[in-house]
Amino acid sequence: MGLEIEFSEGQTPLDDDEKEGLLISTISTRGELDEFEQLNIEEAILWTIGRSLKAESILTEKFIRNLHKRMYGKVWKWSGEFRRTDKNIGVNKWNIPTDLRNLLDDVKFWTANKTYQPDETALRFKHRLVSIHCFPNGNGRHSRLMADIIIEKIFKQPVFSWGAANLVKKGDIRNIYLSALRNADKGIFESLIQFARS
Repeated sequence: MGLEIEFSEGQTPLDDDEKEGLLISTISTRGELDEFEQLNIEEAILWTIGRSLKAESILTEKFIRNLHKRMYGKVWKWSGEFRRTDKNIGVNKWNIPTDLRNLLDDVKFWTANKTYQPDETALRFKHRLVSIHCFPNGNGRHSRLMADIIIEKIFKQPVFSWGAANLVKKGDIRNIYLSALRNADKGIFESLIQFARS
């Protein structure tokens, strides 16, 4: 196919087999890919708006995979499928289902026991979800939308603003976001919580 995509810091490169999963043959640049993905993501967001979603259905592997499929299903053939290759980030591909199940169990416990404030619960979930890196690509955007769904549908709080910027594009806002993620990697979530609400 010949799709050459430049990846920014914090983005996961695709293997050649994964690039072959592109459903729109006319895409030839990163900008075009970003546009088609964003249109698909906006459709997924519209699907969540006004839906009465409960914790029991949100905090499941089925929902997580279905949301990824809704976000990328018109662009990538492998949307909603766990990755089959190891990446520069994330757990071993064979550990994805187990690590995801452990995360879902943890967030159910945190929610039931009020272990953390709502924002921190949603963002701890987001951080661990992206560190598992379930899918070949789109994990950051998927984990942010999952955090928005958790904060809105489970905790009845406003969705996050995420710095009110496109976090896919290079720039100061993305750098602040990546710095907040590096702090979260060390177990310090304050800057990620502050950023998510900025």
